[in-house]
Amino acid sequence: MDYRVEELAARSGLRVDTVRFYQARGLLRAPRREGRAAIYDEDHLSRLRRIKDLQQQGFSLRQIRQVFERGSGDPGELLAALAEQRVGSRKLTRAELAAEADVPEVLIRAAKSAGLMTPLEVDGEERFSEADLEMARVGRLILGLGFPLHVILERSIAHARHIEETCDAAIDLFDAHVRKEGPTANDEQAIAAVFEQLLPQVTRLVALHFQRTLVSRALDRLDSQDETDALRAALAATEAQQLGVDVAWR
Repeated sequence: MDYRVEELAARSGLRVDTVRFYQARGLLRAPRREGRAAIYDEDHLSRLRRIKDLQQQGFSLRQIRQVFERGSGDPGELLAALAEQRVGSRKLTRAELAAEADVPEVLIRAAKSAGLMTPLEVDGEERFSEADLEMARVGRLILGLGFPLHVILERSIAHARHIEETCDAAIDLFDAHVRKEGPTANDEQAIAAVFEQLLPQVTRLVALHFQRTLVSRALDRLDSQDETDALRAALAATEAQQLGVDVAWR
């Protein structure tokens, strides 16, 4: 079946400029020409769906190009190598994750079903990262403080939905002001470098803002001066640990 670029984009769930960007980067072969019209086919659609699938698994465009450059052979070995880059030296099965985090495997399944954990899949096998392990351990500690599991999951799911909306908006900003405009526009390596520099700083900013907001609102509800002083001291100690400096409450 043949497609114009607008039809191809709609079928693949991508934007027209994204399709053209992939083509410019060599991830998608050029269409055939019929007069002034560019005509795409089912192979183009299949390639776009493959790109989208690999991106959802966490691979960068550079890594995806490596998969495609391998040719028509089985990409499993290369995907495993790329997974090493993404999740580090530790790649855990669900059972290993549950054992190391000391949580029931059913809790891992619940977190995955709720969208709180998204394992990487290589050859159909789930691979969890160090970040997933840390999340599971933190979840165990929170549950150990007496919070019911169903309440934690409900609040976590609601938080995840808000985070997804915020992240989508942030990606739109990045796309508009870094990927399409400015000195790094259309330079994939430069764009990747900016993202790698930006990600830890934004993550830190969001974490600190959440912490400050949480503590400020909690202070408004406290009646006891002892509780207030303890909470302020806890905040100062936590900020000092995160920032690597001595932080005094102001």
